[in-house]
Amino acid sequence: MSELSFLSAVSMAERIRQKKLSPIELVDAHLARIERLNPKLNAFVQVDAKGARGQARAAEAAVARGKTLGPLHGVPLSIKSSIEVDGLRCEAGSKLRERVVATQDAPLVSRLRNAGAIILGTTNTPELLMAWETDNLLYGRTNNPWDLSRTPGGSSGGEAAVIAAGCSAGGVGSDGGGSIRVPAHFTGICGLKPTPGRIPATGHFPTSVGPFALLGVVGPMARTIGDLKVLFEVMQGPDDGDPSSAPVPVRLPAREHLKQLRVGYFEDDGRTPVMAETRAAVRAAAAALRRAGFDVEPFRPEGLESARQLWWQLFGRAGGMLLRPLTKGREADLSPILKQFSSWVAAESSHTGQTLLDAWIMRDVLRMQVFSQMREYPILLCPVASIPAFRHGERSWSIDGQTVQYLDAWSYSEWFNLLGTPAAVVPFGQSKEGLPIGVQIVARPWEEELVLAVAAEVEAQRGGWQAPDIDRCA
Repeated sequence: MSELSFLSAVSMAERIRQKKLSPIELVDAHLARIERLNPKLNAFVQVDAKGARGQARAAEAAVARGKTLGPLHGVPLSIKSSIEVDGLRCEAGSKLRERVVATQDAPLVSRLRNAGAIILGTTNTPELLMAWETDNLLYGRTNNPWDLSRTPGGSSGGEAAVIAAGCSAGGVGSDGGGSIRVPAHFTGICGLKPTPGRIPATGHFPTSVGPFALLGVVGPMARTIGDLKVLFEVMQGPDDGDPSSAPVPVRLPAREHLKQLRVGYFEDDGRTPVMAETRAAVRAAAAALRRAGFDVEPFRPEGLESARQLWWQLFGRAGGMLLRPLTKGREADLSPILKQFSSWVAAESSHTGQTLLDAWIMRDVLRMQVFSQMREYPILLCPVASIPAFRHGERSWSIDGQTVQYLDAWSYSEWFNLLGTPAAVVPFGQSKEGLPIGVQIVARPWEEELVLAVAAEVEAQRGGWQAPDIDRCA
């Protein structure tokens, strides 16, 4: 394991401020690792080595001059290729956007740069982000650094793979139905799905409008909760380009207040079974919070099945209607994964004005009902997904004698897109095959700080972060 590549982003920045680590040395270490590992992982779609080294030289000069340094000064990051990075490809994995190059930075990228971060490049996605695995006709399949025969998830799978492999200190993904949290769970890293609008989705494709503004977000991914916290604080804040944006200040919870919160946990939803190791991970995380002084009790909110169904009405049916004009007449250029997703959408009738209005109203009513229940349990602890990282191409799994289909396995994440709540993933277990298993920590809207604080308590009880045996990929 390369010591430099697996330092936390916070530690990297601290060593740079103390002149114990050179930004140039740090970037070179990451670029060398990318050159060695990316041929097997296929996680980067574009590496800007020249630009990164130029940024590193400027960062080193700023340290030498004694300038005031940002919280991410000299830290190498990556960005999902559905988010604008000036001069880099922003194709969202689709031949329909082949050779699209961003002409400006998304606001969140500008904020990261202003905090001193160095952008290494952009990472792979499934076509138009419509899958929980990462493969497309432009760049091909991305592999999981824990096991190359398995997916790192999607749609932020490339991002998760490079962070887990030590090719990037952290970065940014997006999430409309688990696309940050499932890859974090699959690769053993941390991820935060914020409240819509808390971090501006301006500069993301597909654009944050309609159902994508209700359900979809951009958010940080990293190996530690401390790094997620710094990335979140740097990127958060309103922007006119995100219709969900709101001027919510950062509000760090007092430790004594934190321990007064009741935590409700559940191991499954009563509909879609989870692996035994996932149950064990949730129980272990609940026990860890008890040891940390929290009041933790079994609790499962009512309405989760309605949330799953409504999520599909908005993300699947309505989202499919938004994407249809883009793909019409170009079916030959679509990836098999997107064709399959489109076939699921096409199996149902398109929304009428009435059915869309009904879904929207039912969503609002359900949110009120769930948030009322969360007054008693302001923090929820639950699985991220039904299974750990699956083998490329798999579409169903047998758990406890029950068949779990592809679209059902991720309902544990989809609920919280429908509800608009923040949710973080912390790795907290392993499967029998040695694959990572994460747990999910959820709070009410605009309470990202609570989610991160509780997640940090879970992480502290777990111990140090575990890296994949990456030498297998060399």
